[in-house]
Amino acid sequence: MLTLEMLKLDWENVSDLITGFIKGMVAGSKTNGVVIGLSGGIDSTVVAYLSVKALGNERVYGLIMPDANVTPSQDIEDARSVAERLNITYWYRDISDIVEAYSKSPFFTPDSKVALGNLRARIRMSLLYYVANSKNLLVAGTGDRSEILIGYFTKYGDGGVDFLPIGDLYKTQVRWLGKHLGIPENILTKPSSPQLWPGHKAEEELGITYDRIDLILHAVFDLRMETEEVRKQFGEDVDRVLELHAKSSHKRAMPPIARVRT
Repeated sequence: MLTLEMLKLDWENVSDLITGFIKGMVAGSKTNGVVIGLSGGIDSTVVAYLSVKALGNERVYGLIMPDANVTPSQDIEDARSVAERLNITYWYRDISDIVEAYSKSPFFTPDSKVALGNLRARIRMSLLYYVANSKNLLVAGTGDRSEILIGYFTKYGDGGVDFLPIGDLYKTQVRWLGKHLGIPENILTKPSSPQLWPGHKAEEELGITYDRIDLILHAVFDLRMETEEVRKQFGEDVDRVLELHAKSSHKRAMPPIARVRT
């Protein structure tokens, strides 16, 4: 029987490993620090806390980029509170006018919800890289192992980053690490959402909870269990998770190259 207890780690050791990784990335790149897109959610908050622990608050920058037509006010408030609690320099930039500018394009299709949602993610990536380039910073990604393995991120959007501090932790583990770091309870328990369209909730879109996703991924990719064995506990959810993984393989790879050299 697979249980969430199997995913528990020594969180202080995990914190030390990740902060060391962040220090190494910045030192190796000869950059001045990192910039993080702050959403008010668990992933970006954990990355911000770890970055400050690694580099100090003066080398960590935040960018809060809501869309007034989509982003809940509570998320904006939570993102601000994280930045202020950590005492980092941050900027607020509502992206709704940028989305509106795109909507005037002759090819724009307003009823394409996914394309519009991905556009929002890619606008945010562009702003993060503008700040990174102008201040000689790295973009610290906020994706976790669950999202990476099922492809729950926007290609060249929130997937467009320089490094992934929590990319080896499942969503469940990120929440546990967040608790260890002292992250406020309202952020720890907030339902995950990329907020790409109004009312967007990750688990509703996926049709499966992260608790189940994480255990299925752990069984298949870490424990190397046979699919049929995992199905005994999780049924058709296993097929759903494996389908998401297979369909998103292009997101985890560099673009294919046509080979002409012999």
